[in-house]
Amino acid sequence: MAVRLFEGKKQAAAYLQYRLAPHELTSRIMSFMEKKTPKQFNLAVDVGCGSGQGTTLLAPYFTKVVGTDVSPTQLEMALVRGFPANVSYKQCPAEELPFTSGEVDLVTAMTAAHWFDHQRFLQEADRVLRPGGCLALLSYTMDMELEYGDVSNTLNDICKEFYAALLPFRNPYIGSISLKIYSDMFASCSYPDKEWNECLCVKRTLPLSGYIGMVETFSSYQALQQQDPAEAERLSNDIRNKLLSTMKVSSPDTEVTVIVKYFYWLARKP
Repeated sequence: MAVRLFEGKKQAAAYLQYRLAPHELTSRIMSFMEKKTPKQFNLAVDVGCGSGQGTTLLAPYFTKVVGTDVSPTQLEMALVRGFPANVSYKQCPAEELPFTSGEVDLVTAMTAAHWFDHQRFLQEADRVLRPGGCLALLSYTMDMELEYGDVSNTLNDICKEFYAALLPFRNPYIGSISLKIYSDMFASCSYPDKEWNECLCVKRTLPLSGYIGMVETFSSYQALQQQDPAEAERLSNDIRNKLLSTMKVSSPDTEVTVIVKYFYWLARKP
């Protein structure tokens, strides 16, 4: 059974504010598709779309893009943020997509597939994909890194404290590392034309508060916050203060470079 998370309004708003849109990965997906297919694509479906950061990245390449999510609150946020005219959203489970068989050119899931019923989702993606259509699943590791002047190593030691404190609160459905879930799904995909990519580093310049906010959107932080709100706040404040002290600045608006490590796999239906 799939897991439902990030459905409260506060969590959905934070997801919209802090989660990254990985345009670098969109380029890789389209390059894979264009190897064997003319550059004319009709329909892309972004499953588990959340507030639509990844969904809208597909708009320039397809006649129509549909983002789907089981959470109405997340979809409300997608509507709030605005979107291109060829993008729309539908509420549905990842394992029950409202498309006819063979209708879809691309099925993506961006930092969401680990929460699905993995085999049911793969079967459903196979059903809706046309022959030659592609499946693209991507996510990132928890160990984001920071760069700032000559203190980057010390900052990352502090970041590791943050991640270690949250590790006991990870949902048992995804275990200690979600990469294994994606690796297992890749292995179970029967399409012969497929590729696995374990590390693509995406860099973004953000205020330090943006980095803290991003970590606070993790399911493990949300679990801690639900169990002990005071401890969650104390942990965030402690990490923030340690980072600021190391950077020798006082404002959490000070910009840092955040490095996010993505992994992804692509497959083409025969």
